[in-house]
Amino acid sequence: MPIKIDNDLPVKKILEDENIFVMDEHRATTQDIRPIDILILNLMPLKEDTELQLLRSLSNTPLQVNITFIRTMSYESKHTSRAHLERFYSNFSNVRGRKWDGLIITGAPVETMPFEEVEYWPELTEIMDWSEENVTSTFHICWGAQAGLYYRYGIRKYDLPAKLSGIYKHYTIHKSTELVRGFDDTFLAPHSRYTGVSRDAIMANRHLKVCADSEICGPYIIIGDGGKNIFVTGHPEYDTVTLDQEYKRDVAKGINPAIPVNYYPEDDPRHSPVKSWRCHANMLYSNWLNYYVYQQTPYDWTIKA
Repeated sequence: MPIKIDNDLPVKKILEDENIFVMDEHRATTQDIRPIDILILNLMPLKEDTELQLLRSLSNTPLQVNITFIRTMSYESKHTSRAHLERFYSNFSNVRGRKWDGLIITGAPVETMPFEEVEYWPELTEIMDWSEENVTSTFHICWGAQAGLYYRYGIRKYDLPAKLSGIYKHYTIHKSTELVRGFDDTFLAPHSRYTGVSRDAIMANRHLKVCADSEICGPYIIIGDGGKNIFVTGHPEYDTVTLDQEYKRDVAKGINPAIPVNYYPEDDPRHSPVKSWRCHANMLYSNWLNYYVYQQTPYDWTIKA
């Protein structure tokens, strides 16, 4: 899939070097097609890393996708330069006046806090409210999934005994559902979190359907209202070294973290980690874009269905 992004976005050169089709402004405007417009609300602290991870994940269908990054205005990022944010990110107030085909809400390192105590919670809930009428499908990741499940469906999170970190086995269920079309019966996916959500509460909610589950991690892929909202409780977009960077960061802080599960050869952090989830991740994002965004969104938003 050709991804249309700002020509000056720093990760553009990395994507091109990886042979990912990134389209410039001129070529995009000369194609006689209706591109898919995707908003990404990036709540992660290392925003450029997350930009690269998500753009890699969204690069595997023949659709042309226009990407717009937005950020919260009620919280000042401490790990990304103001210049980068002002150059490549828009404010919600600048995008709310039109319809969007898809919205991605990322994770955030605030999961141990009550939702209402998160500094940008009122702004996030405003965006989620707005998306109900103005976005075809919203894809929530990790803490973003927990926040969405809580705000939209009343599903509460709970503290885990220890951080869930590593690559875990999952089972595909409801295999005829388009979001998991093409999935193997079992697959691996990364998790990195301190909290979980109740399987029983999700299964009891008639608006929600679990499409992939894990004995250790709990529900992984959850569909709300037939695809209007998608919740993924892990981090399928993570690069090979992301968990390694998190683990070594926590070691340096003196947190004494557990070694990520099923990640390093022989469970030895001196070895390079093994990437074992990319095929599943690519298919997940491709299925969302195709079946829940492209197939559902109107060609012209101004025409009522």
